[in-house]
Amino acid sequence: MHAQLPRPRSLAALFAVAVSLAVAPALASPASAAPRHPPAAAPKELGAFGAWIAATHGVGRDKLCYAFTRTDGQNAATGTGPVLSITDRATGRDQVAISDGPLYPKGAGAMVQVGTTALDFYTSGHDAFARDGHATATAFERGATAVLHPPGKGARPLTFSLTGFTAAHAAIAKACPAR
Repeated sequence: MHAQLPRPRSLAALFAVAVSLAVAPALASPASAAPRHPPAAAPKELGAFGAWIAATHGVGRDKLCYAFTRTDGQNAATGTGPVLSITDRATGRDQVAISDGPLYPKGAGAMVQVGTTALDFYTSGHDAFARDGHATATAFERGATAVLHPPGKGARPLTFSLTGFTAAHAAIAKACPAR
């Protein structure tokens, strides 16, 4: 049985909760199994850009910069629903994912449509990942919406606004410059 967590009121708070939950098991382990490095600081919001929020987490070589949005029409009060994100690190750029989507059949792929551009994603559980992050980011900069077409008969498409993507993407690229 899982404890009910309070629902965050902002998208930045949602990601802060998600990151803290990911770090919590390491912090709860005995002192002999404690991590060698102290836990990273809480996520830092870089700003809201249209439908997108940009933020950073961590420092130095472990710094992660990301921007995200939720599906159109999701309930902002509960902060729930699928998330479209792009992540940059000093050593990796344009990692695009859709999290908390439908449960995909094993081995299934998914297609994301941006205007007339079809982008191939691979899936795992409830998540989908762009096969070519750079091409996906380029399409996002030129588009108005990204529509995920999940595999399976009767699967409901998910629509994400790309309003503000270009500015959010620039903010994370500046915060996590490539090496």
